[in-house]
Formats: sequence, structure tokens, C-alpha cells
Amino acid sequence: MYAEERQQHIVDRARREGRVDVAELSAELAVTGETIRRDLSVLERHGLLRRVHGGAIPVERLGFEPALAARDALLTAEKDKIAKAALAEVPDEGSIILDAGSTTARLAEILPVDRQLTVLTNALPTALSLATRSNITVLFIGGRVRGRTLACVDPWAMDALSQSYVDVAFLATNGVSVQRGLTTPDQAEAAVKKAMIAAARRVVLLADHTKVTVDHLARFGRLGEIDTFITDTGLDERTAAEIESCGPRVVRV
Repeated sequence: MYAEERQQHIVDRARREGRVDVAELSAELAVTGETIRRDLSVLERHGLLRRVHGGAIPVERLGFEPALAARDALLTAEKDKIAKAALAEVPDEGSIILDAGSTTARLAEILPVDRQLTVLTNALPTALSLATRSNITVLFIGGRVRGRTLACVDPWAMDALSQSYVDVAFLATNGVSVQRGLTTPDQAEAAVKKAMIAAARRVVLLADHTKVTVDHLARFGRLGEIDTFITDTGLDERTAAEIESCGPRVVRV
């Protein structure tokens, strides 16, 4: 097992069980305790775990939110597959919303060059990457820029969305569950995401399987408000069926 695979396993287990123990991980993965401690240090620097005596706990339990760069470095293959599958939901022409997030940013990178699109986004990196594309008109949803996610929030962003209506909104989320719906740690970002849902004819959620069954502070939508949920095959069929029973079509890639 490569270090990246081992570290992803550690994160998955921490999120599933609420805590990981150095000794247990060492025995399970057949590596030394020092190797596990190094892995935990790497994951803490990336903002995914917080070290505690004898192990670590996921930052979600502490209310912390990983920075964009840290989230972008994880599950890259899965996020690329999700973004490619999302191309099927992009209209031949028209308008779309691209939410701030590591997977929606990947969709921005691969938008077709032969479609005339108007893209509304509150993500500063996405706006900059698309601004020079001749087939795309970028409408930047301005406001206060959050340093952690580089997303614009607050009244200016809300006002722009209240006056807009697009064909499809591609949303990101920090958590999705049958019980709580769509959630994120920051209330300001939750308000913008909720406005994005209201501003779209159709809503497509892009999120990898580690976001499923995770709940955060601020709720911004119900599963019934989502038309399609595109995720990876790490999501088991039973949970996918439970999500589908709440409304959205689930696509596992």
C-alpha cells in the first residue's frame, strides 16, 4: 500500500468511527507506529485530522473546515471521474452555475470548447481560469472572499443570485446525508449555496463518497431539491438507494 492510499484509509476510518488509534492502525496496516504517526502529521498539516493523545480525530468533529488546497489533493482520481460524468449534464448552450469546490473546479477545467455557455461562479479560481475562454462568458458573483475556500459570500453574492436564473447549477458540499440533507461548516457559504439552488432550473450535486453520512453546522438544502447526485463507486449501493428514495438520481462512476 502506497503512503497516499494508507493516508486515505486513515482519513476514511477516522470519519467513519470518529477517531483512529496509532496502535490499532499499526497492527491493521502492518507498519510501524512511527509510520502511522508520520501519516497523522501529514494529514494534520493538510487540515484533515487533528492529532490527539494516541491517535487523531477528524476535523469535522471539531468544527474545522479543510482549506481548498488540502481538499483538492485528496481523491483526485475520483474527483476527475465525477467531473467527467458531470459533462453529460452541461447544456449544449445556455447558462450554468459553478459552485466553489475542488470537484466543481475540475468540471470548469474540462468544459467543452464547442459550446456557448454563460458561467456564473462565486469561486475566484474558477472565474480566473475561464475568463480567457472565447466560448464562455463569465459572470463573477462578487462579495466577501473567504480565504479558506476562495468563495465569495454575503449580501453582494446573494443579491446577484436573487436576480439570476440558470439552466443547471453544479453544487459542491461538505456533507450529505439522508437525515440532514446538504450541509457545510460555514453559515455564509450555506446561504449562497441555498440561493444557487433557488436560481437554477436543475441542480446537480458533485461530491465524492467521503462526504456521505457526514453532517456539518449549516444546512443549505434538502435531498429532494437535488435532481442528480454524481459521486464515485466508493458509495455503497444500499446508501445510494437510500439517497435516491429521497429524490435525486444517483450516478456512481
